Amino acid sequence: MFKLKEVKIIESERELEALPEGKLLINTINAHSYNTALKDPTFAEALKNGDALIPDGASIILACRSLKAKSQPHERIAGWDLFTMEMERLNRKGGKCFFMGSSEKVLKLIREKAQTVYPNIQVETYSPPYKPVFSEEDNQHIIEAINQSNPDLLWIGMTAPKQEKWAYTHWKELNIHCHCGTIGAVFDFFAGTMKRAPKSWQDHCMEWLYRLIREPRRMWRRYIIGNTLFIRNIIRESISA
Repeated sequence: MFKLKEVKIIESERELEALPEGKLLINTINAHSYNTALKDPTFAEALKNGDALIPDGASIILACRSLKAKSQPHERIAGWDLFTMEMERLNRKGGKCFFMGSSEKVLKLIREKAQTVYPNIQVETYSPPYKPVFSEEDNQHIIEAINQSNPDLLWIGMTAPKQEKWAYTHWKELNIHCHCGTIGAVFDFFAGTMKRAPKSWQDHCMEWLYRLIREPRRMWRRYIIGNTLFIRNIIRESISA
């Protein structure tokens, strides 16, 4: 069973910045992914066995404190923070970045914006088929595209838990030498197809409420029911042996 108090979580941006170079799988955890991990063993395994797990939500930080967890993160590190940190680092020295996921429309916008924001990064992309489960042929095409590119940075964006499970399941087949981050909505944030919450909302840990207000039909179940479920699950974990 997935237990938050036993999972190693990055505790600060300084610790994240100090990760070694080379092939590393970096995932994020928030209330929604915690709930999902409790009922999805493969997703739970992906989160536990990745190389780094960052706390994308104040709820995770507070839960770790209340559980007296092995890890005690003291600052929220969103997928966007990971993205900007890694992209700025690569832009300083120059290199190649590969985006796998989303639609061709979004990827086109990413390529165009990156030319201005990160001029020293060569951007390559791959839009996978839009289907719940990829065929073996689909997976092979994706793997071959990534391996042929041999990027200095790899981003995978297909929403949780699909992106984390895909990266973890096919990790040994990816002949890469770089960091790989599963960052979901960041593709849309960077492309400009989805607006991120203003900084004041982010600073007060209300980004989830901003998304709920903007997309109530799509997000109400995740945030209203999901947040209630998260509290119940944390209480259950706290009283379990």
